[in-house]
Amino acid sequence: MTSGEAAVADTAPGKTVDGTRTGIGAGPGRLLVTLYAVFTIGAASRSVYQLSTRFEEAPLAYLLSAVAALVYAFITVALVRGGEGARKAAVGCCVAELAGVLTVGTWTLMDPSAFPDATVWSDYGMGYLFIPLALPVTGLIWLRRSRSA
Repeated sequence: MTSGEAAVADTAPGKTVDGTRTGIGAGPGRLLVTLYAVFTIGAASRSVYQLSTRFEEAPLAYLLSAVAALVYAFITVALVRGGEGARKAAVGCCVAELAGVLTVGTWTLMDPSAFPDATVWSDYGMGYLFIPLALPVTGLIWLRRSRSA
């Protein structure tokens, strides 16, 4: 093995020999990483507060916000980690996230009484400027483009 091959073998996933980012978390992927990180922190802090202080008021809504936070966190880590395995995991999570947004969004419109308080995904993320609906779609597009790159 040459020294160049050894240097490539020693690099972390998603980085080149000189330490610059490559793959799904590079370029426009950085914006996705940032948005997912912000939504992870926002959804997690909101759900922790609501679960610890007002659980009995709307347990389903608060638990769904916690699930959203976990999905966001997993996607954030996958985008940062990079590599083909992380890309596949991120695709699966984005599909699950989109399914959650569509399911909860439709449910909140059809039966508003089921959710006495909003979740991150209520009304397709209307309380968050529909970013929860746009984020998985954008993520899937980016992950598809980064695979072919």
